[in-house]
Amino acid sequence: STQSTGMTGEEKRRFARLDIDPATISWNRVIDMNDRFLRKATIGQSPTEKGMTRETKWDISVASELMAILALATSLADLKERIGKVVVALSKENVPVTIDDLGVTGACTALMKDSIKPTMMQTLEGSPVLVHAGPFANIAHGNSSILADKIALKVVGSDGYVCTEAGFGSDIGAEKFFDIKCRYSGLIPNCAVLVCTVRALKMHGGGPPVTPGGQLAAEYREENLDLLEKGLCHLGKQMDNLRQFGVPVVVCINRFHTDTEKELEMVREYALGQKGLAAVGDHWAKGGEGAVELANAVVEACKQESKFKFLYELERPLVDKMNEIVRRIYGGDGVELSEMVLEKIAKLEKQGYGNLPICMAKTHLSLSCDVTKKGVPTGFTVPVKDIILSAGAGFVYPLAGTISTMPGLPTRPAYYEIDVDTETGQITGLF
Repeated sequence: STQSTGMTGEEKRRFARLDIDPATISWNRVIDMNDRFLRKATIGQSPTEKGMTRETKWDISVASELMAILALATSLADLKERIGKVVVALSKENVPVTIDDLGVTGACTALMKDSIKPTMMQTLEGSPVLVHAGPFANIAHGNSSILADKIALKVVGSDGYVCTEAGFGSDIGAEKFFDIKCRYSGLIPNCAVLVCTVRALKMHGGGPPVTPGGQLAAEYREENLDLLEKGLCHLGKQMDNLRQFGVPVVVCINRFHTDTEKELEMVREYALGQKGLAAVGDHWAKGGEGAVELANAVVEACKQESKFKFLYELERPLVDKMNEIVRRIYGGDGVELSEMVLEKIAKLEKQGYGNLPICMAKTHLSLSCDVTKKGVPTGFTVPVKDIILSAGAGFVYPLAGTISTMPGLPTRPAYYEIDVDTETGQITGLF
């Protein structure tokens, strides 16, 4: 009842107050700048906010649940419904408090109303490109939007082809594409394109560490067939990962100018031996002309029957679904859970969130959580330090290892290279 005369004292109290426990507020502010000092902050210290001081943190904008919702929404109505389901805190009785409970679903939807429309762009050769959404590829699913995919499919017609991005790594981006995005979109992929490079495979073969911005070691710039051969097992594992979803696999070998013909042929022969299609992609240097071989391979793959299937059933317990991902996709023995995480899982299942898909947040630098373990590591477990609900987006994400949602800057950030010519107004140093 909404009539106060018919309410008990307890009902009146709950109607008038959400009784939020400030320590459980999980809705963080976001900013589109790197600032490591915002990873933890104290707010409410002004005299006007007396008694409201609490610890919180900022996330980078793409890590907001609203970004994941934008990418998974199928319509404006669906967007609004998902926004309303976002859990922002718990009450002192451990009852989830949502955006709907706060009464601001309409206002939030109004802010997001225009963002639901994808941006139409084009390549240098005039091919249409839809750019839409950018969910964090760790704590979210890292895929472009469902709406952009559906618009693209409508534009190309029944005989056309749509290529959509699926995060980084088939163990992260592709698994989430299949198990999360495809569940909500209802779309079935005809094939999967697995992009690899000679350099990356050499690293998985035991090559020297790579430092962002640093000089690449000679092993990556010169022919080294032994190192490359040792790293091919990683490509095989990623191909096997994709095949577990029942889709044909095309391996795109993204050519670098330092790659030799012997190296490219070694990767191609290996991929073909693993019962996949393979093509060298030279599109970075030659544009569309350099991607003809790849395009033809995709056309051939799409002629094959897609026997698409999900990795797990949603009805299974959360722990079972996590273990399924670790064992079948990462090649590990399962997840390692603390008492705190087990308690949170039990609470989520009791609150009715146990049937949501899993969105594992882990490093992309290894199949395990240890970035030093390259190739195809075995005999490891994945330690889950926390598990967080994204009720609006429609998944829960276990935090495997240390995942930061607010990037920091290096010792010498790119800011030092940027300047403006005050005579011409020309900005320099951006690239």
